[in-house]
Amino acid sequence: MSATGQSTLDGLDLPALERFFAEHVPGFGGSLEAELLHGGRSNLTYLLSDGDKRWVLRRPPLGELTPSAHDMAREYRVVAALTGSDVPVAPTVAYDEEDVLGVPFALVEYVDGRVIRTAEELHTLSRADIARCAHALVDVLARLHAVDPDAVGLGDFGRPQGYLARQVRRWYDQWQRVRTRPLPDIDTLHARLAEACPEESGASIVHGDYRIDNTILDPADPARVRAVVDWEMATLGDPLADLGLHLAYSDPAFALVLAGSAASTSEHMPPGDDLAQRYAEVSGRDLGRLDFYVGLGYFKIAVIAEGIHARFRKGMTRGSGFELVGEAVAPLAATGLRALARTT
Repeated sequence: MSATGQSTLDGLDLPALERFFAEHVPGFGGSLEAELLHGGRSNLTYLLSDGDKRWVLRRPPLGELTPSAHDMAREYRVVAALTGSDVPVAPTVAYDEEDVLGVPFALVEYVDGRVIRTAEELHTLSRADIARCAHALVDVLARLHAVDPDAVGLGDFGRPQGYLARQVRRWYDQWQRVRTRPLPDIDTLHARLAEACPEESGASIVHGDYRIDNTILDPADPARVRAVVDWEMATLGDPLADLGLHLAYSDPAFALVLAGSAASTSEHMPPGDDLAQRYAEVSGRDLGRLDFYVGLGYFKIAVIAEGIHARFRKGMTRGSGFELVGEAVAPLAATGLRALARTT
């Protein structure tokens, strides 16, 4: 779809973007075509092309937003800082606060590669390649956590001290904002997380939503990560929160959040204990309290799922598969409680 004949596309104003590109994007060819890649669960993501070059634009979803989520300025800043580091990212191009689309958006270079979103896509790989890919993802996560924030200009990117307690409070606050029905397990999980909250295991750049479909892989070698994407919830905090969330994404209920199939939930993936051991070996970090972080991961996913469900009920989502997302919230909360029980 191009700007000719239609001026908007699910939150885009293509003529306005063409004027922005002409001023801010070197080599722009003069007219844009746009395609919605995926959206509504997280920030909306579009592929833009002038027929010669391609870019990716991300903007917040339509409708009411939860505080601290969908932060485009944060996403753009961390990607710009990590460009050229040991963590692969899509090079940044431009950022606009609200002048063009009425909401912030980030523009990055298109990275050619493969994004594996569904279990069916994952199962086209051999078991050996799936294991290699899963281990490579953990290795990249450990490399991210090894980056010195001060060295890349992110020393003031967050407040690592007290990060875990703030996460517990913040996600419960977001639950209160997006909830569509009472769910006692969420309240209980929040209370137990608050009780069991340890001191931070360390301080690093955390991605905040790290899983296989938030990476772009080399089509010829799934064990080579070409770019880590979707940095909207990145900050400075406890690195084990990233690992706990990464492991929680293996739960089958998470597939409901992604339209019924999620590569991270495949039974062909290595067991969570295997991935945790890999991370411990690569990072050298102590995983003695890992169950708390897994429980926190489940809590976060459950609240995100409820937020998606709330936007679906208001007709503010784009795409298909949203009608099942609400069914994931209760089982995610229940499994989070079971994970947390192992810490006592």
